[in-house]
Amino acid sequence: MRAIDYIRLLSLAAIWGASFLFMRIASPAIGPINTAFFRVFFGLIGLAFIIVIIRKSLAFRGKLGKILILGAINSGIPFLMYSIAATLLPTGYSAILNATTPLTGAMIGFFIFSESLTIKKWLGVTLGIVGITVITTVGDSSIVGNIYIGVAACMIATIGYGFAGFLTRKWITQQGGLDSTLVAFGSQIGATAFLSPFLLWNISSGPSIDWLQGDVWISLFAVGFLCTSLAYILYFRLIADIGPLRSLTVTFLVPPFAVLWGFLILDETISSGFLLGSLIILLSVWLIVSPDSQKNSLTS
Repeated sequence: MRAIDYIRLLSLAAIWGASFLFMRIASPAIGPINTAFFRVFFGLIGLAFIIVIIRKSLAFRGKLGKILILGAINSGIPFLMYSIAATLLPTGYSAILNATTPLTGAMIGFFIFSESLTIKKWLGVTLGIVGITVITTVGDSSIVGNIYIGVAACMIATIGYGFAGFLTRKWITQQGGLDSTLVAFGSQIGATAFLSPFLLWNISSGPSIDWLQGDVWISLFAVGFLCTSLAYILYFRLIADIGPLRSLTVTFLVPPFAVLWGFLILDETISSGFLLGSLIILLSVWLIVSPDSQKNSLTS
């Protein structure tokens, strides 16, 4: 890898780590529904601007309907769940639980899509469950009353990511493929449409909100434009330059950055139970995403 590749990788990890910070700032102030909606809405605007700049043709080739559904599964539901978690958990907790996405993806692939799992990956899945249990039961005592709801919300989000990965392969990749820019743009349209009824309901019948909060709008702009649109550009540039497997190493770098931002900006602290659970989870993710050296596998 070149020096510029390392810079891009670290920049992407720092940006995605900051997304949990921005949601942690916005969600308690304006609510999870509003936070999730404006994240996908500003992400949509940012991607639309990119498409105009590069003059990309909007040729979805009959796949737009499926891409809209993918947007709800891959962005709408997960962003809403992480916004809920942001009202309950410190920044680092959501980030490390987000890192379990390969774990949930492996389990979804095995039980639903008839994917094979090697013994090494089964070990990774088992360790991931142990790590989540450690974080949930030996975590920060100051959030013990809310930790179960927050962890459940994060895991629902990773399940959405896992399903979306397999559905993308089935609906898009295996049916001739489609430019990644259009997939990202269409998915944000779907996520915005999915969250719009929740937004309207929340504004009409939910609690009153002070919309004149500068730090909240800065966070919303940042999580939409910076952590969605710009991050998208960096991620697909990395895939093109260093390949998808090396790009996945960003999974290990996001949680440390999220913890760092939470400590520097919000004065959050972490417990020994969280550290132990995090190390177990990162080991489990490494076992799942690293190449297999053996051919023996277990299938459903």
